[in-house]
Amino acid sequence: MNRLHRAISLANGKPLLGAALYFYDPIFLEIAAHMGFQVIWIEMEHAAITFAEAADLCRMAAGTGMLTMIRIPDSRRESVLKAAECGPDIIDIPMADSPDQVAQLVSYAKFAPEGSRGFFGVSRALNYGIVDDVPAQQQMVNSELSLLAQIETVTAFNRLEELCSIPNVDIFIGPADLAASLGVPGQTSHPKMLCAVTEIVRVARKHNKKIVTACAASDFLLWTRLGVDLLFCTNDIVCLKAGAQLALEAANAAIIQARDEAQVEDLQAVPQASL
Repeated sequence: MNRLHRAISLANGKPLLGAALYFYDPIFLEIAAHMGFQVIWIEMEHAAITFAEAADLCRMAAGTGMLTMIRIPDSRRESVLKAAECGPDIIDIPMADSPDQVAQLVSYAKFAPEGSRGFFGVSRALNYGIVDDVPAQQQMVNSELSLLAQIETVTAFNRLEELCSIPNVDIFIGPADLAASLGVPGQTSHPKMLCAVTEIVRVARKHNKKIVTACAASDFLLWTRLGVDLLFCTNDIVCLKAGAQLALEAANAAIIQARDEAQVEDLQAVPQASL
């Protein structure tokens, strides 16, 4: 049982809650940890975070007790291997449309005999080689590293049984891209989506997979009812926007209230001035 699975088992049926980092921000990471988030997502598909920054974020998160997930841009050896050397708890590949892509992820992320990951024995993932037995530590990494395949297209949905039957790879459902692929972009609670995600959850559970997703607050209840194991429910950009919007609205409300109060005072003062 890897670290992600242990955390899920200790959650007593409740989903773990995660937050995503779209840029290198140690302060947001620490705030998320203090607030009670259990997993931090380090975004490398859409964001410009470097592998050096990702490794630093993994170090910081480990110090807080949070689990770390790196989403890499693709399943190329360079992407998988560099992410794995950062020492995350989870590696996720987007747009996992075929078993071959997932097989690449496994091959490059896991040491022999499970995969073909390079022996390199001095990475953060292997405690920089400060161990009594590097091959034994490599097997420990094999057992602890969680891998996720992201199902977010019609192509992947049509190969659902194949993807969910791959051993030791759990499932990440990507609602936004899946909705777009189904022809209902932005409509993550559309009936087509509800039908598709219900089927994905059913098949994933049939194969004893853990299920991860990310969504907006409007869909929290949907995914909680579906019984996901890990729910990414915000990110640094959303939090910045929400905080800034809240302050802006409060300030504008105060300005309007002060103006209205001043107008009332002026009206009340007019009769007094005419006496």
